[in-house]
Formats: sequence, structure tokens, C-alpha cells
Amino acid sequence: MSTVLSRDAYFETGLDVLSDLGYGGLKLAEVCSRLRVTSGSFYHYFSNWADYTSSLLAYWLEARTVRSIDRLAAIGDPRERLATIIDIGLGLPHGAERAIRTWSNLDERARRTQEEVDRRRFEVVYESVAEIVEDTRLAHRFAHWSVFLLVGYEQTSLPKDRDALRDIMIRLMQFLEENSPSS
Repeated sequence: MSTVLSRDAYFETGLDVLSDLGYGGLKLAEVCSRLRVTSGSFYHYFSNWADYTSSLLAYWLEARTVRSIDRLAAIGDPRERLATIIDIGLGLPHGAERAIRTWSNLDERARRTQEEVDRRRFEVVYESVAEIVEDTRLAHRFAHWSVFLLVGYEQTSLPKDRDALRDIMIRLMQFLEENSPSS
């Protein structure tokens, strides 16, 4: 067990554990077992479990939201940007996202991070839609619908069906097009 890994490997594994086992399954032994490292290797990167979990939340915010939004800034066409937002949303680790929402009900740090993620995701959708429609109220509602749709998909106990989620998102985009000034 003498594997040398990056901090990001610990974070990605933490997200995998959250996806597979939920918040209750996120344990030091599980993370180390999956990485095939000792707890000593873990402590090379993290001073304690709280340091790791705080860093994991920060990594999730950065890797799954901030970096994605930064990439979206390079897309000038708001319709193309929204299509990319759909692709990003479909590609999220939905099991980990569901587990983090559970975690956020139990832990203040997780709650603050979850609120920041939701706020940033809402804003990027709102800003993109506001470039398409003149009605800021509709842009606001569309952004809410989008976030509600994603969170609902992640929280449901029904079998996950990404094709159904994509179809609903496309229908939401069609509604937007039907209600935009250029229609």
C-alpha cells in the first residue's frame, strides 16, 4: 500500500463514496480502502477528518460549479450556453450531490457550501436566460425551474433516468424559445 496520490484523488474518491454509499458511508477507512492507501498516507495531506471534509466540500464547489461556470463564460451565445449547462447538469455526480444535500441538513459547513452552489448555479442560468428574454420575471422563474428540476431529480427515489431528465430540460428550453422575443 505505498501508492502516492494527489489531494484531488482523495476528493474524487470521497465524491465516489458519497455517490455509492451516501453521507453515512463517508468514512476514513472507506476512502483509504478504495484508494488502497493507509491512514498514514491520508494524514500526509490532511491534518484530521474535519480538515478533509471541509476541503472535500470546497473541492466540490470549485470542481463541480466554479470551474464549470468559468468555462461557460467563454460561450457568447446564451442558447449555446444553456445547452452546455444542460450537458453539465446531466454529467453531475447526482448520487454525491444527493448525499451532500443530506449532509447539509446536518452540518453548517455543508449547508453554507450547498447554498453557495445553488446560488451560483441559479445565477448562471438566470443571466443566460435574461440575455434571451426581455421579461426578467420569466428569466427568474426559468432559473428557479431549472434548479428545482435538477434538485428534484437528485432527490427522488425513483430509478435515475438521464434520458428523461434531458427530455424535460429540452422541453423547458422549447418553452423558453416559444416565449422569447425572437420567436
